[in-house]
Amino acid sequence: MTSPEASPQLIGRITRAQRGIEAVHHARDTTSAEDASKIRTGHGPGNTATLRNPAVNTLRDTGHHNIAAGLREVSYTPFTRPLDLLGLPLTCDTA
Repeated sequence: MTSPEASPQLIGRITRAQRGIEAVHHARDTTSAEDASKIRTGHGPGNTATLRNPAVNTLRDTGHHNIAAGLREVSYTPFTRPLDLLGLPLTCDTA
């Protein structure tokens, strides 16, 4: 489909999707200084972005509007708080 053939509804959906992608990138860059990262070779940049995306989205889903503040809060209890946000138990019973 060419751009003249696209409906206004399709163009609106594409624009809104791009805005959402840019919002996640903006949060990653301002919170983690992703654009200034020294990770530049191989799959490193993609891997770190892949790990940061769910972190940002999980914080937003749990009510954090300020991602930096949410990361600080999670860092106060790093062995339990991330699991709490994801709804995962601290221990696994194997018996």
